Amino acid sequence: MFKQRILIITLLSFLSFFKNTQAQDWANLSKYQEANEQLKYVPADENRVVFMGNSITEGWSAALPSFFENPSYINRGISGQTTPQMLIRFRPDVIDLKPKIVLILAGTNDIAGNTGPMTLEQIKGNIVSMAELAKANGIIPIICSVLPAFDYPWRPGKDPNIKIPKLNGMLEEYCKATGVMYLDYFAAMADDRNGLSKALANDGVHPTKKGYEIMVRLANEAVNKALKE
Repeated sequence: MFKQRILIITLLSFLSFFKNTQAQDWANLSKYQEANEQLKYVPADENRVVFMGNSITEGWSAALPSFFENPSYINRGISGQTTPQMLIRFRPDVIDLKPKIVLILAGTNDIAGNTGPMTLEQIKGNIVSMAELAKANGIIPIICSVLPAFDYPWRPGKDPNIKIPKLNGMLEEYCKATGVMYLDYFAAMADDRNGLSKALANDGVHPTKKGYEIMVRLANEAVNKALKE
C-alpha cells in the first residue's frame, strides 16, 4: 500500500511538473526552436519569406504542401494562437531567421477569445507592433486581412462576421497611412454573410484546398510585388 501511495504521489508530481512546464511556455516558443536552429546551417536566402500565423497558416502546409516546397517559404503558424502569443515569439520565429519578408495573418483567435478578452484596438496594436518590429529589423511586413468567419464552431456567439470586417478596416487604414502592404484575403473569399462557404472552409474557419488555392495566388502576388520594390 505504501509503495502504491509513493507511486501515485510521484506520478501526480510528474503530471503537475509537466502541466506547469506547458503553462510556462505560453507562447509555445519551443515548437519551432529546433527547426529555427537547423535554418542557421542553411545557406542564406536573400528572398526568404516567413508566414507568421495561427492554425490557418499552420494548416496550409498540410492542405497544400506544394506551396511550402518553395525553400524560400517558411511556415511559422501555430494552431489556436492569438496576437500576444505571436508577438512574444516574433523574434525567434521571424526576426532571427533574417527573412526578406514576413506575412502576418492574425486576429481571428483573439476575437474568439482564445486567451481571454481582447478589443479590436488591442488586436490591431499587437499586429502593428509586429509590423514595426519587422521594419526596425529590415524586414518587409505584409499585413494580411483576417479571413472571413460567420461564427466559430468552438466558441459560438462572438459575432466574427461583424468584428472581422471592422478589424480589417482598421488594419487597412493603418497600412494606407504607413505604406505597409495590405493583403486582402477577405475580399476574395467572403460570402454574402461575411463568412466562408463550405467550398472554401468545411467548418467555416479553416480553408479547404480550394480556399488555400485562392490564398496562394494572392500571397504569391504580394510577395512578388514586395520583392520588386
